[in-house]
Amino acid sequence: MAQLEIDNLSVEFRTRHGVVRALESVTLSVARGEIVGVVGESGSGKSVTAYTVMGLNDEAAEITSGRITMGGIDLLAARPEALRELRGREMAMIFQSPRTALNPIRKVGKQIEDVLLEHANLPRRNLKKAAIAALARVRIPDPERRAEAYPFELSGGMCQRVMIAMALACTPSVLIADEPTTGLDVTTQAVIMDLIRDMSRSTRMSTLLITHDLGLAGEYCDRIAVMHAGHIVEIAATETLLDHPAHPYTRQLLAATPVPDSRLYSLTSIPGQLPDLRSALPPCRFSGRCERHQPICDERELPWAQLSPAHIVRCRFPL
Repeated sequence: MAQLEIDNLSVEFRTRHGVVRALESVTLSVARGEIVGVVGESGSGKSVTAYTVMGLNDEAAEITSGRITMGGIDLLAARPEALRELRGREMAMIFQSPRTALNPIRKVGKQIEDVLLEHANLPRRNLKKAAIAALARVRIPDPERRAEAYPFELSGGMCQRVMIAMALACTPSVLIADEPTTGLDVTTQAVIMDLIRDMSRSTRMSTLLITHDLGLAGEYCDRIAVMHAGHIVEIAATETLLDHPAHPYTRQLLAATPVPDSRLYSLTSIPGQLPDLRSALPPCRFSGRCERHQPICDERELPWAQLSPAHIVRCRFPL
């Protein structure tokens, strides 16, 4: 049973330069204990999806269609007070830019204590110990001393680990991790991702992992959804998607991803660029960059092709 369900979600941003159709008909689910990766280029809509789920979009954003439910709760219909109660306790997010997400004038240990006080129902006398334990779980050296530091006294990678500790402090039911390993060295990346995977398995936490790193998604995700220009174009079990990509965009993403022992000359780039989401777009937003493009791709609504029970692709001419 899915813990998080996104159904037919469309989001627009009204700007002085026109309406940006950032998401269109996005449908995705995450089961209990499952890690689902969302991959794609910058600007494809990955972070907008995350912020919409958390109810943290800019005021310029307008949800024009769709439904988001978590554990049966309709998040789009919930009152702001109810959402605030859910965020931090049942839903948590690891933000991509920790320096802007952390309070610059409050000690990092106190910031974790704030989350625990609000959502974990711990006695005040136990808050500091629990905050230090949260920092220790993400392998922050000397957590007692680091808990007394302000964000500007820590490196970017250390701030990222503080953000992760804060997100996991209350053992949420749903975790949205937006580029959680940004600024971390390879060893620490593995430690953090192992922790997220272990928590997903042991507490049945549903995890939506947003990343541009296909290698990371391939190692830790059960399923992967590929996004391009506000559309999800392919969803499959990780092994299936990596071994048998069906959408031309997915194949080009994989071809542009370095693998061990690969040579620089063997990598290819994806031609063209993302379309202008303010303009009238064809049903397939990848058509202008696609080597398999046919006139019919621009004329009719794109169908979903069911290639197997766990593999769907939004393309008229899947590979």
